[in-house]
Amino acid sequence: MSDTRSPITQFYNCRVLRDHALVEDCLYVQDGKIIDPAKMFWDEQRVPDVRVNCQGGIVSPGYIDLQINGAYGYDFSNDTDMIEEAVSNISKGLLLQGCTAYCPTTVSSRPEVYHKVLSHLGPRAGSIERGAAVLGAHIEGPFISPLKKGAHELATLRTAARGLADFDECYGLDNLRQHVAYVTMAPEVEGVLDAIPDLIAATGINISSGHSNATTAVANQAHRSGAKMITHLFNAMHAFHQRDPGIIGLLGAAESRPFYGIICDGIHVHPHSVMIAYYAHPQGACLVTDAMSAQCLPDGAYKLGEMDVNVHSGHVYIKDTSTIAGSIISLAECVRNFIKFTGASKVEALENATLHPAQMLGIESVKGSLTFGADADILVLDDNLFVQRVFIAGTEATSENVKFNKKI
Repeated sequence: MSDTRSPITQFYNCRVLRDHALVEDCLYVQDGKIIDPAKMFWDEQRVPDVRVNCQGGIVSPGYIDLQINGAYGYDFSNDTDMIEEAVSNISKGLLLQGCTAYCPTTVSSRPEVYHKVLSHLGPRAGSIERGAAVLGAHIEGPFISPLKKGAHELATLRTAARGLADFDECYGLDNLRQHVAYVTMAPEVEGVLDAIPDLIAATGINISSGHSNATTAVANQAHRSGAKMITHLFNAMHAFHQRDPGIIGLLGAAESRPFYGIICDGIHVHPHSVMIAYYAHPQGACLVTDAMSAQCLPDGAYKLGEMDVNVHSGHVYIKDTSTIAGSIISLAECVRNFIKFTGASKVEALENATLHPAQMLGIESVKGSLTFGADADILVLDDNLFVQRVFIAGTEATSENVKFNKKI
C-alpha cells in the first residue's frame, strides 16, 4: 500500500539559526512548515523523503525587507497602471536574492494613488509561482514634515488636523485594515500625535516615526501612544544634539525602546553611526534597503514616485540635487555590510534581517524564525553569508523555476 502522507524534507550537514545561536542540527519541513521531528521519528516511525545537503553551510530564515520602493525598473508609487505586474516581478526577483518576504513601500502621493494601489499591495503568501511573500504595504507619508521630506514631493504633504477623517480621506481606513502593515508619519505634524491611538484602535496597523523634525519629547509621546518603529534611522530626521537628540534619542531611553530601520549601504549612514545605534539598542535593529526602481539595473534616469532621480555608481539622487533618494542595495549585501561596519556576529546580523523585522510586525511565530510551525522560508548561506540556495514554503527557488521580467 502506497504512503499518501505529505513528504518530509530534511536539511542536514548545516548550522541552523535557532534560539539566537548557530546550532549543528538538522531542519525538517513538511507542507511548507518547519516541523518537530520527534513526532516523525517516534510516533510515525518515518524517515525523510527528501534530503538537502547544505554542505556545512548556515541555514537561516529568509530575509524580510520592511522598506522597498521598487526594483527591476518598477516603482510601487509610480507604476499605478501596471501595479500587479510590478508586484509580481519584484516579488519573484527579490525571492532569488534571498528576500522571502517584504513590505512594498509607497512614497508620499496623492490620495487617488493610494486608493488605486493599496488593494494590490496587501498580504499574499509567498510561493514559487508568486515569489516572495507580501506582508502588507508600508506607506511612507504624506503626513510628514516639510522640513525633513527628503525625496518626497512637497505638494503631496498634508496634516491630520481632522484626525481619523484625514487618514480615511487620504488612504481609506478599510485599505489600512486590509492591506497595510505600517505607516510612517511625523508625530509633530498637526493632528498626528493625537490621532495615533485612534488610528491603531480603528485599523490595527503599526506606526513608525520618520521624516520628522520632532523633539525627543514629542517622539517619546508618539512611542508611548503606540508608534513602535523609527523609519530609516538618522535619515530625514532631527539631527542628534546633546540637549535634544530628537527621535534618535529614543534609542537611549531606559524604558522600552522602538525598533528602527537602518540602511547599511555605506551611503545613507556612516558605518560609525550604524555601530552607535546597534550598541545602543541591538534588539531593535531592522536592516532595510529603501531600494528604488533601479535596483539590479544599470546607471541612468529613473523615477521614485513622481520624482525624477539619477543613479550613478551606487548612489541615487534627486535629479540636479545632492539629496539622496533611496538605494539600490540588496538586503543580502546589507547583512554582510552590517558585520563589516559593526563587528557584530553572524547571528546578530542575520536576526536583524529576519527575527527583528518579524517581531516589529508581530509575525515572528510564522516568519523570521525557524521555530516549529513557522513558514519554511529558508536560506542556505556560506560562511561569508552569501546566499547559496533559497527555499520558500519548503520548495527551492531557482532561476529555472522562478521567471520574471525587468522594466527597462
